[in-house]
Amino acid sequence: MTNLRFQVVGEAFKKKPVEVKTPAERPYEYFGKKVFNREKMYKYLPKDVYEKLIDVIDNGTRLDRSIADAVAAGIKQWAVENGVTHYTHWFQPLTEGTAEKHDSFIEHDYKGGMVEEFSGKLLVQQEPDASSFPSGGIRNTFEARGYSAWDPTSPVFIMDDTLCIPTIFISYTGEALDYKAPLLRTLHAVNVAATDVCHYFYPDVKKVQSNLGWEQEYFLVDEGLYSARPDLLLTGRTLMGHDSAKNQQMEDHYFGTIPDRVQAFMKDLEITALELGIPCKTRHNEVAPNQFEVAPIFEETNLAVDHNMLLMLIMKKVARRHGFRALLHEKPFAGINGSGKHNNWSLSTDTGVLLHAPGKTPMDNLRFVTFIVETLMGVYKHNGLLKASIMSATNAHRLGANEAPPAIISSFLGKQLSELLDHIEKSDKDDLFNMAGKQGLKMDIPEIPELLIDNTDRNRTSPFAFTGNRFEFRAVGSEANCASAMIALNSAVAEALVDFKVRVDALIAKGEDTTKAIVEVIREDIKTCKPIRFDGNGYSEEWVVEATKRGLDVEKSCPVIFERYLDDSSVKMFETLGVMSKKELEARNEVKWETYTKKIQIEARVMGDLSMNHIIPVATHYQSQLLKNVQNMRNIFPTEKADALNARNMKIIEEIAERTAIIEKGVDDLVNARKVANKIEDEHAKAIAYHDSVAPLMDSIRYQIDKLELIVEDDLWTLPKYRELLFIR
Repeated sequence: MTNLRFQVVGEAFKKKPVEVKTPAERPYEYFGKKVFNREKMYKYLPKDVYEKLIDVIDNGTRLDRSIADAVAAGIKQWAVENGVTHYTHWFQPLTEGTAEKHDSFIEHDYKGGMVEEFSGKLLVQQEPDASSFPSGGIRNTFEARGYSAWDPTSPVFIMDDTLCIPTIFISYTGEALDYKAPLLRTLHAVNVAATDVCHYFYPDVKKVQSNLGWEQEYFLVDEGLYSARPDLLLTGRTLMGHDSAKNQQMEDHYFGTIPDRVQAFMKDLEITALELGIPCKTRHNEVAPNQFEVAPIFEETNLAVDHNMLLMLIMKKVARRHGFRALLHEKPFAGINGSGKHNNWSLSTDTGVLLHAPGKTPMDNLRFVTFIVETLMGVYKHNGLLKASIMSATNAHRLGANEAPPAIISSFLGKQLSELLDHIEKSDKDDLFNMAGKQGLKMDIPEIPELLIDNTDRNRTSPFAFTGNRFEFRAVGSEANCASAMIALNSAVAEALVDFKVRVDALIAKGEDTTKAIVEVIREDIKTCKPIRFDGNGYSEEWVVEATKRGLDVEKSCPVIFERYLDDSSVKMFETLGVMSKKELEARNEVKWETYTKKIQIEARVMGDLSMNHIIPVATHYQSQLLKNVQNMRNIFPTEKADALNARNMKIIEEIAERTAIIEKGVDDLVNARKVANKIEDEHAKAIAYHDSVAPLMDSIRYQIDKLELIVEDDLWTLPKYRELLFIR
């Protein structure tokens, strides 16, 4: 066992960068090479079919099944020309990953041979087994049927020899079993609500889309070292390991020179991503050692979510080509920064207006203030739900640690915008605005119409910060599906906008001027949502007390936080907007509770296994060596001198005995706590039991193991240490 650790560490030192062949073209020339994008649609589809499909994509019209065969024929021709032999419906079940079942194009020709076929029916719909995916009870083992249905707004693409068709995944009875179906519904809801409000300012707006730019953080470790750590292999994080003497305290890794091997990996990843239409733009070292980031140009939210799921998939494949393992767990290493996936979110119109950006006229800026305030209203009313949307057993380790935001949702606006909203709140409505004939609207606010952006410092502790022309939802975890957060956020904003329009229209119906009606409702909402605004230190204990006074959700227990999905206000919002039914919400919560339990259960079992089969044997073996040394000293020296010489060894021997005894008892307690929790039938109660009774025991065991790592002879320690895992050679 000892030789294995030193062998893999030695091999890590010897590794050289893998040579990456750069395409002859410039990146813009091979971008989307493996995607059936509009250019290829135009080339491979009949003109009338192309126009109908574009209408579906751009305007949300219903897909005409009569064109499906022609679309499938065009896609197949393109795919075959690129060496494709199989196709799959690529979907996103409630596992936080993706799923695919590959079928070949071949069919019998009924003459003893084979032909390649791909019909519109196969493109549009398939029936994968729905019983083995998490469903929260919607599907039982004996009720296997589910449907995957093509999402034409996300283009098909090629992975290796397979044509991948992005789809939704629903049950035989119509409930969503994935992330994409409710995401598409909430994007429709926010489009309708935001377009209606836009008409107060821009009557020609026909569509509003939600935009997303994610920032994917990740760790890289040498594959050999990864394989020698069963905890990393089975849980995605290190369940034990003492801090390296040097980690991130020198702050020399952040934006530092990228190691050669990592640079080669990043280059390979970017080429692969660009060919798949993922517009990767930024790459850099992150704060923690071995931590890095990749970020794309903003895209429409549905496509951005698909691209992020695809990037995480190819990242793992490319990493292995370079002798790495990519770690997407939010907290793979204790004591250093974890990994997030900041979701930069905004709304924009089909006429090119970014709704969360100030404009050049007072009316433009009234629109800007309207959408800022109504976004805050949605976040305020559903702050607990938004926290539930990003919470998981893995992200719980990250929130509130180092630079990650705390588990309290608040919004940082910056000095200028905060002062602007305070001015509107306190000013008399008749003094704030006045109409000046053909000159239009004048506003008694110095900052308008000359609002600036990016004129204030950033608050790294804010979960939902305004950053100039967008909001940055910083609490999203690195391995999460962005759709979860986007479903909650877009729904909350859509509901706020619907309510805003109802109240404005009511005032207009009473004879109020439209502009003054808008301002009056904005002023009410600024006062209402004020508790969500916080520009201070989110890590302070004072903020927890203050947030509680403000009525914000300060719960930290992951299973309890999930309950926010079933609050009356959440159920009403999702059902009213047509995003999810109460049955679907209840089912998803069953999945969340069950997933939480299973993750902690696996970690507890791995912890027990490593403790009894690695840690204690190694520690007691070293203890035996020390005991032999003590005995030998007593055989050579007089008792008094031998005892003096043996003082240090005896202290270590006693410490090992004490710590191993605590570990053994801790493992016994851990097993018993699991047994008690496993007898609980209700998934909600079981998850709470695992959170309250099982998880804390692992922390106490880890403490003892990490202390042993410091005193046991290095040659005997079987598991690669942090100093070896965290620094790429």
